[in-house]
Amino acid sequence: MEYTQLGRTGLKVSRLVLGTMNFGPQTDEPTSHAIMDAALDAGLNFFDTANAYGWGANKGRTEEIIGSWFAHGAGRRDKTVLATKVYANMAAEGDAWPNHDRLSAVNIRRAVEASLRRLRTDYIDLYQFHHIDRLTPFEELWQAVDVLIQQGKILYAGSSNFPGYKIAQANETAARRGMVGLVSEQCLYNLHERRAEMEVVPAAQEYGLGVIPWSPLHGGLLGGVIKKEVSGGRRAEGRTAEALADSSVRAQIQAYENLLDKHGLEPGETALAWLLTRPGVTGPIVGPRTPEQLESALRALELELGEELLTALDEVFPGPGPSPEAFAW
Repeated sequence: MEYTQLGRTGLKVSRLVLGTMNFGPQTDEPTSHAIMDAALDAGLNFFDTANAYGWGANKGRTEEIIGSWFAHGAGRRDKTVLATKVYANMAAEGDAWPNHDRLSAVNIRRAVEASLRRLRTDYIDLYQFHHIDRLTPFEELWQAVDVLIQQGKILYAGSSNFPGYKIAQANETAARRGMVGLVSEQCLYNLHERRAEMEVVPAAQEYGLGVIPWSPLHGGLLGGVIKKEVSGGRRAEGRTAEALADSSVRAQIQAYENLLDKHGLEPGETALAWLLTRPGVTGPIVGPRTPEQLESALRALELELGEELLTALDEVFPGPGPSPEAFAW
C-alpha cells in the first residue's frame, strides 16, 4: 500500500479511501465487516462515511456498522483514519425541527455527539462539511470546530462539494482566527467529470487541501458498462443508463473501452489509476459492495499508466483546461 500526507497535514493516509455508503443499504453487516477487515489487511487505513448514510428511515445505520466493527477491538480504531460528515437533517421522518440540519454551531455540536455514539469512538479524525451552508457564516462554523478540537472530539476539518471560492473563503476566515482550516476537499471528480479541474482542484492545491474524489467510476459508467451489457452481465441502471441513452456519451464510453481493450486493461481499475496520477489528489474513494470489488480496486495501485495512454485518455475525455485560460484569452 502506498501512503501520502493528507493535504498539508502530517497525517499519513492510504492512496485509496474505503467508502462505506453501501454498508447497510446494499451490503449487510457481516459482509461490511469482512470488507473493512480486508481493507486493513491490505494496508488501506482511510475510511470515509457520513452521518446520513443508510438513508431514509435508516440514516445513521452505516456509522453504526462501522462502530460495531470497531467494537471487535484488535486495534481496529487505532489503525483507522476515520472521516465522517455533517449537514443532512438526521431527525426521524415527520420529526424534523429547526436546527436539525446544516452547519450551525448547535447542529454541529448535536451531530458530532450522535456520530460518536454510533461510531463507538471518542474522536473523529476528519470531520467534513457535506455541503456549503449559505445561511451560516464561516466565523460561526470555525468557532464550533475550535471547541470540538479543544475537546478532542475531532482532529481535522474538511469540506465536501465546496466550490473553489468557498474553499478560499473558509480558509481565509480560519487563518484570521489562527486556525488550520480545511485540510481536504471531497469532490465529484473522474475521467468523465473533470469540471473540478477548473476551480476546485486549483483552490485545494493553493490552500494545501488534499483532494478526495468521490464517484471515481461515475456511478459505474467508467467500469466497463458497455462490455458488461454485451457479455450479458449486469445492465446499466439509473443515472448510468440515462447517460448511455445519450448517443454522444455512449460513443465516448465505447471509445474508452476500446482503447483499454487494446492495452489489455480493465476500465474500472484504469479510471482509479488515472485519478492517482492527477495533481493534488490524495486518493479516490472506492465503495465496494463485496470483498471481490475491493480486490479489483486495490489492483489499481499496481497500474502504471504511460504517457501515450494518458494522452489517449485525454483525447477521449478532454478536460476543461486551466483556469482562467479555458474561458479567457
